[in-house]
Amino acid sequence: AMLDPDRGLSLTIARVVQRLQGSSLHSQLERQARVSLHKPEIKLESLKEDIKDFLKTSGWEKKLQNAVYSELNVFPSPCHPAAPPEHIKEPLAYMRKAQGSWEKRILKSLNSMCTELNIPLAQKRPVSEQKELLNKWNEMGTDEPDLSLFRPVYAPKDFLEVLMNLRNPNYENGEQPTFRNHLGLIQVPLKVKDIPELKEDFSELGLNIGQLGIDDSAQVPPEFFENEHVRVGQKVLAEQDSAAAQQYVRQGCPTALRADLWALILNISNQPEDILYYEQLKSNVIQHDLLVDSLIYKDVKLTASNDDYYFVFEDYLYQVLLCFSRDTSVLEHFTYSSATPPKSYVQGKLGMEEYAVFYPPNGVIPFHGFSMYVAPLCFLYHEPSKLYQIFREMYVRFFFRLHSISSHPSGIVSLCLLFETLLQTHLPQLFYHLREIGAQPLRISFKWMVRAFSGYLATDQLLLLWDRILGYNSLEVLAVLAAAVFAFRAVNLMEVTSLAAAEAVLADLSTLKVMPLLQIFLFATVT
Repeated sequence: AMLDPDRGLSLTIARVVQRLQGSSLHSQLERQARVSLHKPEIKLESLKEDIKDFLKTSGWEKKLQNAVYSELNVFPSPCHPAAPPEHIKEPLAYMRKAQGSWEKRILKSLNSMCTELNIPLAQKRPVSEQKELLNKWNEMGTDEPDLSLFRPVYAPKDFLEVLMNLRNPNYENGEQPTFRNHLGLIQVPLKVKDIPELKEDFSELGLNIGQLGIDDSAQVPPEFFENEHVRVGQKVLAEQDSAAAQQYVRQGCPTALRADLWALILNISNQPEDILYYEQLKSNVIQHDLLVDSLIYKDVKLTASNDDYYFVFEDYLYQVLLCFSRDTSVLEHFTYSSATPPKSYVQGKLGMEEYAVFYPPNGVIPFHGFSMYVAPLCFLYHEPSKLYQIFREMYVRFFFRLHSISSHPSGIVSLCLLFETLLQTHLPQLFYHLREIGAQPLRISFKWMVRAFSGYLATDQLLLLWDRILGYNSLEVLAVLAAAVFAFRAVNLMEVTSLAAAEAVLADLSTLKVMPLLQIFLFATVT
């Protein structure tokens, strides 16, 4: 149920205030206000106004604005107060149910691996092992444990099979009037945008607007745009305003400013207490051995270690992902995610809630390719606790949506549907041809979208793409790019006669230029 705007606004304000009250920013502001009382310019008769002015001039007001902006970006707009909490997680009951049974499957797979390998989910490390791990914390990649018996809990293609079987039970036997002619693999009726709506949403990507990542724009000589854009970027950073930074990166980030701009948008400042928190996570890794550690280890070995761009970051990936699995603050995102953290029971206490623990502690079971969410960030951040915080924030804002079943516009189901609809509408011949030969386009593009294209595009191009994810606070651009790649290779794809041949045409995306592809597809396609 929708709220009237005023009621919605007051609920939003109440929620933001409540969330900020427990934060370290709140205590810092109080401390600053107390300190300011001793300043000569603060007068008793105009105390309230003077303290406000002080907080403004000393930059604390900006910090508060950014914190509020961050809250508004992450949390969904409030439901009707009478709506049950599961509606905040996911409004459609059949989606919640599907996500629930998918979680059961994952857990079953994890538990059977435990039983097969006779390994507990968690155990304390012997002291000798703790010392050893501490000593080689920065070179864990040199270790070659035998992981042949471990297998990823699931891979993207297993997940795609689940999404293909999703149905809305209210529409019996395919009687979905507006939807009957959708011939893709996704068979649920969600509303997705058409090109005119996407053009409006992504207007800053228009042909007559300067872009980083376009070498030969007819309108503006690129070096002129770039110099000007860098100047504006430096100003945005000096202002320390998250909202301005978010607007700015829609046209791309200059390489030298990207790390700072992303941190500003995500409101990450790497304070002493954040560094301390990261150290606590690290000591938890040192003390306890979790089964997921082996899954993380194996995933890095199978993906990033074999990647020409990312193999050098192997040690960073272990550090970040092992700490992430221990981080209980990640559990917070389950209030607005359709997923529910898995529970495990103390031995012999199955089903007794007081003996239940979340497993892993952050509630997220990694799947094949998970480490590729972290890898590109290693190019930007070299200080482990900062890298860690940026990744965690990217995960709870965006990446979790790529591996959970929901009706959210940035959720993977909507992205698949958007991709298929764009192809079927704007490249019908190609779409029908591939469908006829058993090469449904989504079978090829699904893995790109689940990984947000990490490991498929050249890194400089991937970062330009992720600029836009942050700039628009949306993952829809992933589906648009996937469709644009098919459009770009359409001539070759029209000639293939099998799924394997189609996959071969699209096997290497490392030479693609993201921005021209997006622009041509969105703004030069005849609609």
